Amino acid sequence: MSYKSILLNVGIDGPIAPVTKIAIDLARRSEARLIGFCAADAPLPVTMAPEGAAIAAEVWQQLRDDIKKRFEDLHVEFDRLVGGSVASEWRNALDNPNQALVAASRGADLIITGAPEGVSSGDTYRTVDPGSLVLRAGRPLLIVAGGAGHVPTGRIVVAWKDTREARRSVADAVPLMAMADDVIVVTIDTEPDDQTTAGIKDVATFLARHGITARTEVLKADDESDKLIDFLSSAKADLVVSGAYGHSRIREWVFGGVTRSLLDGVQLCRFMSN
Repeated sequence: MSYKSILLNVGIDGPIAPVTKIAIDLARRSEARLIGFCAADAPLPVTMAPEGAAIAAEVWQQLRDDIKKRFEDLHVEFDRLVGGSVASEWRNALDNPNQALVAASRGADLIITGAPEGVSSGDTYRTVDPGSLVLRAGRPLLIVAGGAGHVPTGRIVVAWKDTREARRSVADAVPLMAMADDVIVVTIDTEPDDQTTAGIKDVATFLARHGITARTEVLKADDESDKLIDFLSSAKADLVVSGAYGHSRIREWVFGGVTRSLLDGVQLCRFMSN
């Protein structure tokens, strides 16, 4: 079991070297094809005066031309960083970043992206929203922390909850955990019981069958989010694996407390599935 196709999302405005180098390293270790991807668009300027329509259209076209030029520059930089070290290709789309990346994800085993501003990453015309992406893509998402310089496979913590989303995420993260130096499966409950312990042991057994040795921790706490964040800090986790719990309400993504806390943790590498 391994990733054979990795889709790397690069932001049109930020530096791409850090996240690209991490994606290259993971693609090399997985013998996977790396697909560099960037999408952006420009909003159509709003004008109330009829005589301003032509000027607005001209401005809009110039903005889109600037985006196309930026795509060309990013393509060159991506190819330079890859340097033939892995099989690769480049794609770009003059489109809404979330929509375009969701469409592109059908050809990948894993999506990698940065998230400089957490759950809501600002300009929706130029930046992917990882919260929306993880709930729509149907693929696991590796969100790289700001300042990360290597594939986060030192110490991996599985934030276990006995749900469909968590089971999916654990299975999807097996190739990464197989590379890890240390794996901890942690669960947090207000009143842990025998069923809690049996569940987390089953997860460790599942991982053992894939050649992954995992330690287990059962923690008692009323506030799951705070306890998990504290544990990740004390354990010096390089990556947290979790399910993404949320649903669509009108045009807004609504997340559970733990998912939102993890999405907002910009200094933490996160692996999520839904």
